[in-house]
Amino acid sequence: MTMQVRSIPFLALGGLFEQDDVQAATRVIAAAAGKDGSFFPQPEEADFQNAFAAHEGATGAVAVNSCGTALDVCMMVLGIKPGDEVITTPLTFVCTATCAIAQGAKVVFADVDRQTLCLDPEAVRRKITPKTKAIIPTHFAGHPADIEAFDRLSRDSGVPVIYDAAHAVGATFNGKPIGGAAKASCYSFQSNKNMTTLGEGGAITSADPEFLEQARRKKTFGYVYGKQLRVASIGFNYRMTKPQLAVGLTQLAKAARVNAIKREKFRAMSRLLAGVGELTLPAGFEGEGHGAHLYVLRLDTDKAAFTRDALRTHLKDKHGVATSLHYPAVWTWEAFDDLEYDRSDCRQAERACEQVVSLPIFPQTSDDDLNYIAWAIKQSLTELK
Repeated sequence: MTMQVRSIPFLALGGLFEQDDVQAATRVIAAAAGKDGSFFPQPEEADFQNAFAAHEGATGAVAVNSCGTALDVCMMVLGIKPGDEVITTPLTFVCTATCAIAQGAKVVFADVDRQTLCLDPEAVRRKITPKTKAIIPTHFAGHPADIEAFDRLSRDSGVPVIYDAAHAVGATFNGKPIGGAAKASCYSFQSNKNMTTLGEGGAITSADPEFLEQARRKKTFGYVYGKQLRVASIGFNYRMTKPQLAVGLTQLAKAARVNAIKREKFRAMSRLLAGVGELTLPAGFEGEGHGAHLYVLRLDTDKAAFTRDALRTHLKDKHGVATSLHYPAVWTWEAFDDLEYDRSDCRQAERACEQVVSLPIFPQTSDDDLNYIAWAIKQSLTELK
């Protein structure tokens, strides 16, 4: 079977941005443009934080301007400092590691689970030392990490866990939302996520009220509100804007719908690619717990006589299918060339980083496009042999 070549881009907008979002932002801007208008105060902040905490099963939430700054804040609240060690995954966006480096800590990379590609709790256990002060697992592509195992590990070692939940709005583990797990979770609302707040945004959730209060101070100049405003500690301006918060509420209202749409399209792609021997397909879409941010398959380079990069290039140049890469190993970024870090015993992660390919599947992707992507992949595998 031959199909006519079409263009399948990897979109910069991962979810659905609809008329209700436009109206929410326009309403705030119009009010600010009126007589005596302003972008302060922000009643939307409390509304969004309360709604997001409830959605994610947490005691509370702190809205910030990115997942990266959420992770930065958590490291500061934990008191991470030079001489400390922080364990995380090599298969993640760079800020999962640099949040610790920014506080002077040494990053220790541990291996990932071969099936889920999330940080492996037992691999982490082997890397814990008296210097270990935090563990940062990532809910990779929306697949929840093993929260129960990390809870046990944290209790046994006394080391707090901070989840990078950038991919995982609406994900659940054993039927429970993930936002109240461990010490805190950090979320992203950047443009390519399933929900977005005008291109950037993030949040911290926790079941610990004191941690939340310290995080709130850090993201707002160290302010303590009361009869008299105080600056009680060093803080920063990591706030979201009023239009972002208003759109956050409309985006949150459709998050479950977006996740459900993407899970169904991910399942369809897995059916279309079932039995292709050179590919390892992602798991976890059978139930409703997967955050469904990315469909990440792997090219088995033991069975294929070509590289993952060759496959990506062929798909784009010959068949018009753009893919993405989530992720190269964190330590391959040039910023790490002069840094001290531990990358030992990360065989599964190193292998995955050479094999992963993210497919362009979004809520807007049609059934015809799904069929074409699957055909283009099979055709490319044949043509590259």
